[in-house]
Amino acid sequence: MTRSLLILACLICVSSLCGCEKRTVAVNVHGVNYTDNAFTYVVVDPENPAGSAGDGLIDPFAAGGTTCCAKLPRKWQPGIKLQVRTTHYLQQRPAETVVESRKLHIVEVPKYIDGTPGELWVLMNADGSVSVVSSDLQPDHAQWPGKIKGWPAPSIEYQRERWELYRKHEEGGVNLYLSLLEELKKEPGKHLKESWDHTKKRYPSDLVDFSGPNDPRYVAFLKKEYDEGLDRSRRLLKNVMEAKP
Repeated sequence: MTRSLLILACLICVSSLCGCEKRTVAVNVHGVNYTDNAFTYVVVDPENPAGSAGDGLIDPFAAGGTTCCAKLPRKWQPGIKLQVRTTHYLQQRPAETVVESRKLHIVEVPKYIDGTPGELWVLMNADGSVSVVSSDLQPDHAQWPGKIKGWPAPSIEYQRERWELYRKHEEGGVNLYLSLLEELKKEPGKHLKESWDHTKKRYPSDLVDFSGPNDPRYVAFLKKEYDEGLDRSRRLLKNVMEAKP
């Protein structure tokens, strides 16, 4: 091959590569979860499995951050498809255990609303199906093209599940301080020594003002700490009870 023909072949090759590159555009990717189970996802181009984009864990009724990048054709045509691999963290109720489940979804990219590709939104729909939307608009925008309008809204069942966790936590605090006060009353010698030894091991500076576990000032200090903790826990529990959804 002559030098001129070699140069011409290289130019044709470069031109061809540039043309291919111009036919696609890299876009940011977001995930939105309309279900009550957390999930992660990875978007894969079926024609280029090595290229993928995904986000971290997306909590129930929440949205993930922005990740880069997925490739979409600059010009939309029917039949554009992507693979979305999802990992679901299914909450088993009422046992409160988590079961991991993996799925592969082949999703079709709907028509671009303004003729050009926008950011890619991976949507975990309320029925557990996965779909995508290409749009620079967010779900709460009036012209959002997705079938589900607006950001995820927690169901009343999910709100009450979360509330029950908070209630149990604050109720546990109340019961703890009641138990400590009861121990201090029934077995003061044993409780004072155990409390003193524990504090001396972990927070010795808290004991510098006292001579020992039987120091009346230490007894008064400990009882005050328990009383204040009980009052605080009761207030927190009251606030949680009043906020029941």
